Amino acid sequence: MPALRTTDLIGRDAELEHLTAQLGIRTSGDGPTARAVLVAGDAGVGKTRLLLALRDTALETGWQVVAGHCLDLADSSLPYLPFSEVLGRLMADRPDVAARVLDQHPTLARLQPGRRIRSSETASGDQALDRGNVYDAFGDLLSAVAEQAPLLLIVEDAHWADESTRDMLSFLFSRPVPGVSLAVSYRADDLHRRHPLRRQVAEWSRLRGVDRLALEPLDDDAVRQLVRALHPSTMTEAEWASVVDRAEGNPFFIEELVGAAGSGQGPGELADVLLVHLDRLDDTTRQVVRLVSVAGRQVSHALLAAVCDLGPTALEAALRTAVESHVLVVSRGGTYAFRHALLGEAVYDDLLPGERMRLHADFVSALGEGRAVGTAAELAQHARRADDRPVAVRASIEAGEEALAVGGPAEAATHFLDALELVDTSRTPVGDVDTFVLARRCAEALVASGRVQKAVKVLRSRLAMLQADASSTDRGQLLTALASALMLTDTTDSPREIAAEAVELLRNAPPKLLVRALLVQAQSLNGWHADEARAIAVHALELAERHDLTTLAVELHTTVAGLDPTGGSSASAGWRAAAERARRAGLLEPELRALYLLGRLLQDEGDLDAAVATYREVLERSEVGGLAWSPYPAEARLLMAVALTHQGCLDEAWELLDVSGQNPPMVFEWLFFAHQMLISLGIRGEDKDHALDRLRDYWGTDGLTAITAATATLLRAATDRDAATALTTYDDVVETVVPLWHEWFQARLRLATLALAALASAAPQQSAEERAALAADVDRLVADGGRVIDFYAPYDDSHGPEYRMWVARRTAEHLRWRWLAQVEPPTSEELVAAWRAAEETAVAYGSVPETTQARVRLAGVLRATGDAAGAREVGDLARQGARALRSQALLDELTALGSSAAPVTSGDPVALTPREAEILALVAEGRSNGEIGKQLFISTKTVSVHVSNILAKLDAASRTEAAAVARRRGLL
Repeated sequence: MPALRTTDLIGRDAELEHLTAQLGIRTSGDGPTARAVLVAGDAGVGKTRLLLALRDTALETGWQVVAGHCLDLADSSLPYLPFSEVLGRLMADRPDVAARVLDQHPTLARLQPGRRIRSSETASGDQALDRGNVYDAFGDLLSAVAEQAPLLLIVEDAHWADESTRDMLSFLFSRPVPGVSLAVSYRADDLHRRHPLRRQVAEWSRLRGVDRLALEPLDDDAVRQLVRALHPSTMTEAEWASVVDRAEGNPFFIEELVGAAGSGQGPGELADVLLVHLDRLDDTTRQVVRLVSVAGRQVSHALLAAVCDLGPTALEAALRTAVESHVLVVSRGGTYAFRHALLGEAVYDDLLPGERMRLHADFVSALGEGRAVGTAAELAQHARRADDRPVAVRASIEAGEEALAVGGPAEAATHFLDALELVDTSRTPVGDVDTFVLARRCAEALVASGRVQKAVKVLRSRLAMLQADASSTDRGQLLTALASALMLTDTTDSPREIAAEAVELLRNAPPKLLVRALLVQAQSLNGWHADEARAIAVHALELAERHDLTTLAVELHTTVAGLDPTGGSSASAGWRAAAERARRAGLLEPELRALYLLGRLLQDEGDLDAAVATYREVLERSEVGGLAWSPYPAEARLLMAVALTHQGCLDEAWELLDVSGQNPPMVFEWLFFAHQMLISLGIRGEDKDHALDRLRDYWGTDGLTAITAATATLLRAATDRDAATALTTYDDVVETVVPLWHEWFQARLRLATLALAALASAAPQQSAEERAALAADVDRLVADGGRVIDFYAPYDDSHGPEYRMWVARRTAEHLRWRWLAQVEPPTSEELVAAWRAAEETAVAYGSVPETTQARVRLAGVLRATGDAAGAREVGDLARQGARALRSQALLDELTALGSSAAPVTSGDPVALTPREAEILALVAEGRSNGEIGKQLFISTKTVSVHVSNILAKLDAASRTEAAAVARRRGLL
C-alpha cells in the first residue's frame, strides 16, 4: 500500500498569504515589502509543498517561475550548481533571451549544464570564471527575462549550497534585480553551530528587503485535518494520538505514519517508517531504489542505465513502480530523486557496507569509462566510497582545479586535501601523482581561502616526508611555499631563515623557481632589513623581466614599491601604480596586496578617510575572485573596522566585523570578535560576562587577537578600577606576543599606557601602602613604554600620528598616577600641560574615542586645579563625544568627576556644593585632609573647612559617620 498523499495545502494558508504578499505576487494596498524571502523549517515540515503552492499562485497571476536545487554532494561541492540548473531551464524556456545574454556575457556559458561534465581540459587562464562577471551576467539574465513578465526565482535546499552558491545568493540579496523576486529554502535543523549557512542566514536577514519565514510544525487542529485528508476512513483516537505524538506536527512524518498505519504497521523509529515503502516494493524495484540512493540526491536515467544490470524494459518498469509508489519522483529535468531526502538517506543507511562499496564501484566504472556523463566531483565521491584510491585521487585533483577555475578556493582545498589523505593512507602506490606539487597546490588553495595555519601544516608534513637524498629543487620549492605562508601568520619560526635556505637550494633551478624564492626572501626581509630586501627584489625583478615571467614581475613591482626609501607620497603612488599594473594583468592577488599595503600606509599617516576607502576597495575586489578570506582582504576588514572605530563609527565597525553566515577561518572569526568586544566592553562599558575569557585560547595563535582582547580587558579594568587585572593582563599579553613578534613590538607602548591608566584609576580607592607597593609596577610600565619609544626612534616612518598620540598619553597617565597616588606628585601646570598634549595628539590623529577619553581626564584635572570654567568647557565636549559613542563608561567617569551637579530632590534637604561632594567622596575612601589637599591642589586648612561644613550638613559626628550617612542617602 503506497503512502497516502494529498494535493491540498493544509495548515499553511497564512504562510502562503504572507509569501505572496511579501514578494508582490498578490499585491496589497501597501505593495510588496520584500524582494526576497528565506523559508526555513525542519526536514519534512513542508517547505517544498509551500513553495509549490507559491509557484502555482505565481503562475496563475501571470508570473514566470524558475527553480534551482542545491544537492547533497557531501564534500564534493560543485560551484553554482542551482544556477546552472536555472540557466539550463531558461535556455530551454526563453532561448532568445538566454542567447542574447550569453552573447553579451560569454563567461556565463561555462555554467551551462552541458559544460559542467568532466572533460580532459581543466579550465584555466581566460577560461577561468571571473566571479564578478558571473554575478553581473546572471543578474543581466534575470533582468532580461523579467522584462517580459515578473519572475519568481526559487532556490531549494540551501543548506547543501556550496560557498560559491552562497556568495551568489548574497549578491542577489544585496543587489535586487527589477521585476525579480527570490525565495530560498533551507533546513533549519541542519544548521548546526559550525554550519556555514547558519551565520549567512543571519547576515541575509539584516539586509533591507529580505524577509524570513520560519515554518513551524503544524498545530493539532491542522494535524487532524491532514490525517483526515490522508485517511478519509475513521481512525480511532488512539491511532490519531499516536500519529500526533510521533509526527510532532511534521507533515512528512504524518504522511509516513498514516501510510504505515494504513498498512497495519506501526514502526517506533523514523528509519523504520521511512523504509516501510521500500519493504513493500518488489525485489527488482528495491534493487533500483537502492542504486538511486547510492547515486546521490538526483540521478539521470542514462547513468542508472549504465550502472544497472537490468535491461531497458525491466529498468523502466522498476522505475515506474517506484514513482507510482511515491518513493521516487521525476524532476522536470528528467532525473530521478527520492520524494524526500530523508527517505534516500534511510535507504542508503540500510545497505550493507560491502553492498555500498560494490554499487559505488559500479558508478566509478560507468563514469570513468565514459558510459555516462558526470562531474569530477561526483566521480571523486563515488571512488572514495568505493575505496578506489587511484581514481579518487585523480578525480579529486581534477575537481579541485575546476573549483579554482570558477573562484571556489575553499572547495578546491577540500578536494586537494582529500587527494593527499588518500595518497598518504594508501598502502600501495596510487599512480604517478607528484605529492609535492599537489601539496603546494593545496597550500595555495588553503591560503586563498584564508586557512593559512592549515597550509603550514600541509607543507610541514610534506617536508617531513622528504627523503634525505631528495632533490634540492623539491625541498627548495616546499621551503619557498612554507616561508610565504609563515609570513601570513604568527609563528615562532623565522620565515627569513627559511626563505634564505630556499634561495640557496634553488640557485641552479629554472628561473621561475628561483625568482619566486627571491620574491619571498625579499618580502621576508621587509621592515628590518629594507636595503637588503630592496636589492634582492630588484635583482629578482631583472630576472623576471629577462625571462618574461609576467606574473612574478607584477608581484615584484608591488614589493619594490613598498621598499621605496623615500616613503611618504612616493610609496603611496608606487603601491597605487602596482595595484593598477596587477589589475591590468588580471592578477588579483598582487592587486589585493598592493591595495592593502596602501591602506596601511594611509592609516599610519593618519588619513583615516582615505584608508577606509582603500580598505573598502580591497574588500570589493576580493569578492570578484572568491578571495574574501585570503589574508590581505581579511586583515583589511579588521583594519577598516579599527579606522572606523577611531572615527567614532562604532556601529559601522561592529557590522563590518559581524560575519554571521560567512564562515570565515577561525583565526579571523576570533580576531573580529575580539575587536567587537573592544567596542562593546572597552569603549562602551557594556556587561558581557566571560566574553573576553572565550578569547584566551586564541592568544597564542594570533598576536593581533591577543593585543585586541588585552586592550579591551585593560580598558575594562580601568573602568572597574581593577589594578590587579590590569597588571596580570599586561604581563600575560607581553609573554604571549613577544615569542610571536619581538620584544619591543610597537603595540606594547599602547598596552603599557592602558595598564598605567588602570592603575591611575584605581589609585584613589587604595591605601597609601597599596599605592606605594604599586610604584615599582608603575615604573616598570613607564620604562617598557620608553624602551618601545627608544627602539623605534631610528625609524622615521614609525612616528605617525597614532604613535605620537600614545607617546603623549603615556606621559599624561604617568603624571595622573603620581598625582592621584600622591607619589612625587607633579605640579598642576605639568599635569594640565600633559593632558592638553594628549588631547591635541588625539585630535590630530582623528581618534574620537581617544579624544573623548583625553577630555574626560583633562576635565577632571582642570576641575581639581581650580579651573572650573575650563573644566566645564572640556567636560561638555567630552560628554558630547561619550554620547555619540554611546559610552556609558565615559559618561560614568564624567559623573564621578563631578562635571555636572546631581539634581537635588525635594525629599533630600542636603545640598552639597560640587567641591564638597568631591571632598566627601575622598573622605569616604579614607583619605586624610593632607592627601585630599595634595590631590585637589588646595591647602589642608581649606580641606578642613570643607569637611566641617560637610559634617554639619549631614548632622554627622565623625568622618566615618558622614560617609555612612552619605551612602545611605545616595550622595556617593
